[in-house]
Amino acid sequence: MLAEIDIGNFAIIEHLHLKLHRGFNVLTGETGAGKSIIVDAVGTLLGGRAQSEFLRAGADQTRVEGLFLLDGAGRETTFPILDEIGIEHPDDTLIITREINREGRNVCRINGRAVTLHILQRVGERLIDIHGQSEHLSLLRVREHVDFLDRYGNLWEARARVAEKVKELRAVRSELKKLMVDAREIARRVDRLTYVVDEIAEARLKLGEEEALKQERELLGNAELRANLADHAYRALYGAGEDEKGAMDLFNEALQAITGLNKYDPAVKELCDEAESAAAQADDLARSLRNYRDSVEHDPKRLAQIDDRLDLIHGLKRKYGDNIAQVLQFGENAAAELAGISHSEQRTEELRAQEQELLQVVASLALDLSRARREAGERLSREIEAQLQDLGMAKAKFGVALERADDPDGVEVEGHRLAFDATGIDRVEFLVSPNPGEPLKPLAKIASGGETSRLMLAMKSVLSMADNTPTLIFDEIDQGIGGRTGGIVGNKLWALTPTAQSRDGAPQHQVICVTHLPQIAAFGDAHFRIHKEIVGERTLTQISELREQARVEEMAVMLGSVTATTRQSAEEMLQETERQKAVSSKQ
Repeated sequence: MLAEIDIGNFAIIEHLHLKLHRGFNVLTGETGAGKSIIVDAVGTLLGGRAQSEFLRAGADQTRVEGLFLLDGAGRETTFPILDEIGIEHPDDTLIITREINREGRNVCRINGRAVTLHILQRVGERLIDIHGQSEHLSLLRVREHVDFLDRYGNLWEARARVAEKVKELRAVRSELKKLMVDAREIARRVDRLTYVVDEIAEARLKLGEEEALKQERELLGNAELRANLADHAYRALYGAGEDEKGAMDLFNEALQAITGLNKYDPAVKELCDEAESAAAQADDLARSLRNYRDSVEHDPKRLAQIDDRLDLIHGLKRKYGDNIAQVLQFGENAAAELAGISHSEQRTEELRAQEQELLQVVASLALDLSRARREAGERLSREIEAQLQDLGMAKAKFGVALERADDPDGVEVEGHRLAFDATGIDRVEFLVSPNPGEPLKPLAKIASGGETSRLMLAMKSVLSMADNTPTLIFDEIDQGIGGRTGGIVGNKLWALTPTAQSRDGAPQHQVICVTHLPQIAAFGDAHFRIHKEIVGERTLTQISELREQARVEEMAVMLGSVTATTRQSAEEMLQETERQKAVSSKQ
């Protein structure tokens, strides 16, 4: 709902701040006081065309700001747009601001963040319908007529089943399209994949192979050095010949000396044991070094094989991955794709069969949905025409057109190939004939004015459960109607609001109405009087909420003039209205 609106330097409004109620708000006042200007300001706030006459004389900038409190319907329609562009919406509160300067520059903000005019319009059209300025009428947006009809007829589940099968059909057709590419491109792709699979398979790669080969190459490449080092260590232990002593000779001399020492001092027995053990270990070390030296092989052929293998692995890595694991995975993927292409004909036949089966299912579900829509459309037409009769348009006619379009790629229904989408096979559009003798015409082409507002009221009364727009504004809805019909109009407007509900499922719209009829104003949950004041040499628009006696005085003025008789009539009208409200709420 629109909780508050703040208007500055707009037309004859210098500054105006209005706090609205969640139910039925009526705006009254003499002609030219500025009632419709407030509606124009709301339209501008929602993204309407900025007109130069809206800028107050002498001002450099006009500014309109609205505070919206969103309920379930408002959240459902508005939050997806805000989430899409990354605007936060804490506490279900929305603040929309629009500023227009004399040069024509627009600044639009939602919750303090600057947005484009297009985004402002997208959000605005989901918050308020202004009846009298068709750019904000959701019922005039033909693309949404099918949504209204399906909600009215409780057909949403049937439509969801159609949408589910249409989604499956589109997925099948998408896969088919990928398979039905140019045959030469397929042949080139097969050649490339075959080469890749064969090249990787012939390499017979193994995980960990590269690391093992590098280690082996390191050993073979240093064979001579390893043999020389082992031989040098062996000679250091055993000596180079008879004339050169090694470490073992010196060690044995040390062992003999310690053994001799043991004869004279038994306390060095442990030293003698350690010396014998060390001599044995040194002898084992020398033998191991000799064996290692003798085992070192010089194998240039094996070294060349390793180099060739490493070059092969490097080449494969350069083309297919950073390591052997990635190369092998690339080969597996190529083989899987090759298998898929190789079986594409079989897959194509399977998909074509699925396509035909889904086309039949979609056709059947869409036809059932279309028939249900036709029945719902007839009920809707009768209900709206009954509402129009109450509103003084007894000769008006309403219709729901369900049109279908041919499409060679569509579904076959009753011998015709028809276009379809997730909503089915119907293009739904509301038609109306306001005056007798005129043919039914598209709703979007009817004339504007009070007649249109009454038509919209009739439709809103019937479609209120199918309409998610939180706030409805009716401007000049009383044009061309009398007091008796005015009371009916007022009752219907009030019935759209939360204050009229007596059970779950009742309408949930905030309603704002500009009216000259006291019979309509009497149904208001909140009554605001707009009047002009001359301050200095300037004319300014002022607004005040009326309560109790002040409201009686205003309605007396609306009845003609303030007299004891009109005051009494106004009081009786308000009392009767409250009685009707109470009766309606209990039903």
